[in-house]
Amino acid sequence: MKARHKRMGFLAVGVAALGVATWLVVNALGSNLSYFFSPTEVAEAKAPKDHLFRLGGLVKEGSLERGQELTVRFVVTDNANEVNVAYTGILPDLFDEGQGVIAQGRMGPDGVFVAEEVLAKHDENYMPPEVQDALAKSHAEGVAGMAEKELAATEQGGLGAGEQLQ
Repeated sequence: MKARHKRMGFLAVGVAALGVATWLVVNALGSNLSYFFSPTEVAEAKAPKDHLFRLGGLVKEGSLERGQELTVRFVVTDNANEVNVAYTGILPDLFDEGQGVIAQGRMGPDGVFVAEEVLAKHDENYMPPEVQDALAKSHAEGVAGMAEKELAATEQGGLGAGEQLQ
């Protein structure tokens, strides 16, 4: 066999090995990725049904229910939509109603998010960037919706000068 043929053989084996290694890395990363979704995105069915993901928002006031043993149920909201969450385990010390939270888990068949891990904010000024962005987006959508309702009501002559839409 000529030296040129040996080089081509080594090159072919090297490219094949590199391809296999790349496939293994991509496959391993894909199964370990955990994406962030807001309650609005979960309500719009953008979150995966059978894959681990993170749900973030605020814990709704008055929604915290402590059940049997270590099971806790609460509602995560972004002020536009809400998602019921069930978690079995010890909650972080800083977990409280009205505070920012990120829960990692899966959607259950009954529409309840079953959390495997719950993370709470670490001081009173901190909010995870994903949660802050989701809350700002839902707030902007709510303001735009109210402006559209006011415009529609004034165009129909439903409101006089100085009246407000409720």
